[in-house]
Amino acid sequence: MLSLRLPQLFDIHQVPKVFREDGIMSGYRHPRSSALDCILSSFQMTNETVNIWTHFLPTWYFLWRFSVLCSSLDFLTDSYTLPLLVYMLLICLYPFTSSCAHTFSTMSAEARHICYFFDYGALSLYSLGCAVTYGSYAMPDCWVNSWLHQHFVTIGVANSLFCTSMSCYSRFVELQFPHKSKIMRTAAFVVPFLFDSFPLFYRLLSCCWGSCSPSQALASHSYHLLFAFLTCFLFASHLPERLAPGRFDYIGPIRVLLLQDVQIDGRVLDEGYEPVVDVLNDEPLLRFSLPAALHEEMHFLRAGAWPFKLSPLCDALNGLERG
Repeated sequence: MLSLRLPQLFDIHQVPKVFREDGIMSGYRHPRSSALDCILSSFQMTNETVNIWTHFLPTWYFLWRFSVLCSSLDFLTDSYTLPLLVYMLLICLYPFTSSCAHTFSTMSAEARHICYFFDYGALSLYSLGCAVTYGSYAMPDCWVNSWLHQHFVTIGVANSLFCTSMSCYSRFVELQFPHKSKIMRTAAFVVPFLFDSFPLFYRLLSCCWGSCSPSQALASHSYHLLFAFLTCFLFASHLPERLAPGRFDYIGPIRVLLLQDVQIDGRVLDEGYEPVVDVLNDEPLLRFSLPAALHEEMHFLRAGAWPFKLSPLCDALNGLERG
C-alpha cells in the first residue's frame, strides 16, 4: 500500500527571511518544497493550513451559489444580469487563486513571489467586480447618469491596475524596508475598496440622516463593510499574533520537530530527508560555510535517535560570542 509521509515543519529561525511572518514562530514548511509536499501540507497543521482552507472551501460555496443563480436567471440574454455574472465569476476566482497561492508559496523564494502576484491580481479583479456591480445596482438615484456614474467602471479598472502594481512592487522592497512595504501594500488594497464603496457609504449616511428607509440589502452591505474594515485592520496590525508571538501560529496543533542527520560536506546523510535551513546565512544547509569549529562532531537529532551530541556546537557558539 502506498504510504505518504507528511512534510517536516520548521521554526522561524530555520527558514529564510522572505518566508517569515510577524508573530508566527513555528509551523513553517520547507522553503523548497515540492508540489506534492505543498499539497500534502494542506492536510497537516501548518501556519498556512487555515489560510488554505478558509479560501478553498468558500470557493465551492460561491460556485454552488452561482449554479443556483444560473438556474433562476438568464445570464446569456438578459443584459441586466451581466454585471452580476461578472461579479460571480470573479468572486469564485479570487478565493481559489488565493488558496493556490498559499498552498504552493513554499516551493521557492521566486515561486512565493509569483504565487502572491497572482493572489494580488485576483484580489484586484475582485475589486473590479465590486465596482461593476455597485455601479450598476447600488448607485444612489441622485448619482445616476452623473460623471462619476459614467466613469465608475473605468476608474475601477485604473484602481485595479494600481492595486496590482503597487502590491506586487511592495514585495521587492519588503526585506529592505518592511514598514514601507506594509504601508504600500495596505494602501494598494484600501484605495480601491474605498472607491468601490462610495455608493454604499452614501446610502448608509443617508439612512443615518433619516432620508431613506432601512432595507435587507442595506443591512447586508453594512455587514460587508464591517468585516472588510476588520479584515483591513487585522492585515495591517498583525493582531493578535503580535501581542503573543507563537500563540497563534496555528489552531490546536501538536508541535513535533524532527531534525534529520546532515552531512557536513553538503549532502543529506539519509536519502529522502529534507535539509534544515542555516539560521546564520538564511540558506539551506546543503552548501553552508561556517567556522571550522562548528564542523567538528556535529550531530542532529534523528527521529528515534537519542542521545545526540551538541557540546562541541555549544562550545563553538560560545567562542564566537566571546570573540
